[in-house]
Amino acid sequence: MNALQEKKQRLESYLRELGSVIIAFSSGVDSTFLLKVAHDILGDKVVAVTARSCSFPERELNEAKAFCKAEGIEHIIFESEELSIDGFAQNPKNRCYLCKRELFTKMLGIAEQKKIPYIAEGSNIDDNGDYRPGLIAVSELNIKSPLRETGFTKAEIRQLSKKLGLFTWNKQSFACLYSRFVYGETITKEKITMVDKAEQKLIDLGFNQVRVRIHGKIARIEIEQSEFEKILKKDTASELNRYFQKLGFAYVTLDLGGYKTGSMNKTL
Repeated sequence: MNALQEKKQRLESYLRELGSVIIAFSSGVDSTFLLKVAHDILGDKVVAVTARSCSFPERELNEAKAFCKAEGIEHIIFESEELSIDGFAQNPKNRCYLCKRELFTKMLGIAEQKKIPYIAEGSNIDDNGDYRPGLIAVSELNIKSPLRETGFTKAEIRQLSKKLGLFTWNKQSFACLYSRFVYGETITKEKITMVDKAEQKLIDLGFNQVRVRIHGKIARIEIEQSEFEKILKKDTASELNRYFQKLGFAYVTLDLGGYKTGSMNKTL
């Protein structure tokens, strides 16, 4: 814990040197921790900015609003529609780059209006081990990554979040709903809504870490293997099958490999 506290102190020093900063805030584990530490250090010189789009579930937006209100943090919400980006809906391999480039360019405009010199996002060093083209946009636009630059892992962020009393310390990991689509499959608002409602159903039934990957008319459910017995109970399986088909899925499957971040990247 002493080593972890030293790392937190390095993060605090890093943020103190920025002086004033916009935090790209999604209400996830990483950005909530970053925002909390930044606000504790810099006070009203920190502004949280959240993008509202069809890929961002309403529950996440509501949690972002509630956290900023409770902490007394200025919170700006702007509209973003990535599907309007040329070529984005075709879900190319650089989809995440196109999205992040669009989002952070808009945030730079907000920063200019607010006369805030820096924007920071919440990636950690675990993100270095996966295919993350969005980080290229982060680098190109000179967006700061304090958690990566001070060497934080996701586990360490959760540990310190618990100590700080943050509700997100054991929150399930979440990535935008675009990550549920196999590369090359056309993304539509209708399909995003299907995935969003399907995942919300699993969450409502008490499943912890969930993904519903979409392959045409096939839903591929990823949950932790420890919860397989629960989902395969006759009543639960039948309820999910009926609900998913009502949403528009023709077939409902369970991935026997269990939940895994970035599983769509296996095809690259």
